[in-house]
Amino acid sequence: QVQLVESGGGLVQHGGSLRLSCAASRSIFSIYAVGWYRQAPGKQRELVARITSGGSTIYADSVKGRFTISRDNAKNTVDLQMNSLKPEDTAVYYCYVYPPLGYWGQGTQVTVSS
Repeated sequence: QVQLVESGGGLVQHGGSLRLSCAASRSIFSIYAVGWYRQAPGKQRELVARITSGGSTIYADSVKGRFTISRDNAKNTVDLQMNSLKPEDTAVYYCYVYPPLGYWGQGTQVTVSS
């Protein structure tokens, strides 16, 4: 069993920045791909960014150039640096460890005011 805990969410103004962090209860991020997803009210959960065990990254088109996903194996964390935030980035953000584990964190709320 692995526990994932997200932190760093909050309220920020349009154009501001936040840094989300996903911490794991044991060393798994160097082994498995990890993604950040988000879900806005009334919408489906969507992939924001993903990083593989080898360090390759992909981003949703809507966040390219603004968000950066990174991993710190020593700290067992995967971070999402979010810059130039827009109101449409408002959502609950979730950390996800891909199968074979398939674990979700509890989510952290990000609210961007206009």
